[in-house]
Order: sequence, then structure tokens, then C-alpha cells
Amino acid sequence: MWFRNARLYRITKAFEWSAEALEEALAKRAFQPCGPQDTERMGWVSPLGRDGDQLVFTSGECHLVCLRREEKVLPPAVIREEVDERVAAAEEERGQPLRRKDKTEIKEQVTLELLPRAFTKSRFIHAYIAPSQELVVVDSAASNAAETLLSELRETLGSMPVRPPAVQQSPAFTMTQWLRGEAHPPAGLVPADECELRDDEEQGGVVRIKGVGLDGDEVRAHLDNAMSVTRLALDWEDQLSFMLDDELTIRRLRFGDDLKEKLDDDAGDDRVARFDAAFSLMTLELARLVPALLEAFGGEDRSALSA
Repeated sequence: MWFRNARLYRITKAFEWSAEALEEALAKRAFQPCGPQDTERMGWVSPLGRDGDQLVFTSGECHLVCLRREEKVLPPAVIREEVDERVAAAEEERGQPLRRKDKTEIKEQVTLELLPRAFTKSRFIHAYIAPSQELVVVDSAASNAAETLLSELRETLGSMPVRPPAVQQSPAFTMTQWLRGEAHPPAGLVPADECELRDDEEQGGVVRIKGVGLDGDEVRAHLDNAMSVTRLALDWEDQLSFMLDDELTIRRLRFGDDLKEKLDDDAGDDRVARFDAAFSLMTLELARLVPALLEAFGGEDRSALSA
């Protein structure tokens, strides 16, 4: 179980749910497939997929959960074609154009009739809760997907007060200083060969650079033209590599060969054992990385948690 992204949220009040209590709460909102007239459904499923039934997978003090969101797929072109045919038939029968209200009613009727025959697609969003670290980590680079999971978690538990961690220094400003050579990242955190630069103007352009030295003339010229670093590829102690953005979202997370070899040594071929070992290794590494990242940007502004 390796996350591909890590969107961070700080828990602002003590999290006192046990694994057993979490399991019981999530079971009350377990996933149920879409019915004939549903456009979407969401609910909790086992993080283990077909290899398990439990809705909460706990390793150490970290609780892993998975939200499934199922949506009906009705291509707009299919709806539009059927609506156009019915509107044309109705106008021919009446001998006059239909009102907008009538067309809307036809569209709604067509949608209801097509829903039972529509295909479905599902999206799975994983997250883990680390109470002692006061963190929720969501495997999504998109804020709307992360907020969907957090909203469902609040509905499930009655309350889940979280907010993104705040830091003392602007990540964009600090990463720009790193590339300008005016400051240096902390030990263990090394810029790689990819970045995204954005003009500071409101409608400014975006430049993406990959596969060249970030200390070269091309990057320097863009920085001298008032561009800031909004995404930067980083390596962490030869164990993790990722793209960090100016909201402290970790994207394209990759785990190093040493961790993968350790996984092979510890877990062998058993699927559940490998899942457990991978999840444990991942959470341990992120437990080291997250404080280092926050410290790299001047440390966390804890006063923001009570705001």
C-alpha cells in the first residue's frame, strides 16, 4: 500500500476513536451500489479490497480507510440526441416551438429513463489517520477529492476538525530562494531536475522545466523575470522522491529501492502481509518527512490551529 500523493491535514482536536469504534461507525455508512435512479453513491469499503472485509486497516497507531464513489456515466451527447428527437416530434405534433420549461422536462424524463441502463465508474480515495502525529494524510493531489473524503468522514464520525498545516514562511518564496542560491534546503532534502515556475502577476504565465539542471541559466533567467517556484521535485534521504507544491501537497510520491527491498525481505509473497508491511514502511517514512518539510519552511504556525 504505497500512496501516490499525500495531501496533509492537521487534526485540531484530540482524536480518541479506537480502531473498533471506527470500524463500527464506518459500517453504518458502508458503500452500497447505485440503484436504478441514482446518479451516484458513496460509502466506505475495505482498504484491502478483495483481500479483506474490515473497513479500517490499522498498523501501529495509523488507521487506513477507503472511500468509494460510484457514478453513473451518461454521455451528454446521448442525452442530447434523444432529447432533440423528442423535442422535434413534439414540435411537429403541436405545430409550434416548445417552451424552455417543456424542453427541460423532456431532458429530465430522458435522464430518468436512461439512468437504469447507464454504465458506472468508481473512484477509490484512501487516507490514513495518525492520532499521535495529529495528522490525516489523503492519497490525492486534488483538493476536491480530499474534501469529499473528509466531508464523508465528518458525516460518519459526527465531527472531524482538520485544516491544512500552516507554516511560518511562504513555500513558494522559500523554494525560489533555494533555486536562486540565496538559501539552502535542510540536510536530506535535495532539489531534483524538475520544477514549475509561475509569474507573480495575477494572470501570469507558467513555465515547466524538466530534465535540466535547475541551477542553470534558463531557470535563473525566469527567476530574474519575477517568476516564483510553485512546484519543485525533491529527493528525501534517498528514500522518497516527490513533487512538492506551494500548498505543501506531495505529488507523484515514489519510494526508493531500499524500502522496496526491505518490503520484499519482510513480507515475501503473501498479499495481506505485503500490504501491512508496505503501509507500515510508508507511514514511518512520512512520519519523518512531514516534520522535516514543515521545518524547512520556518516551522509550523500552531497559532493557526485555534483560529
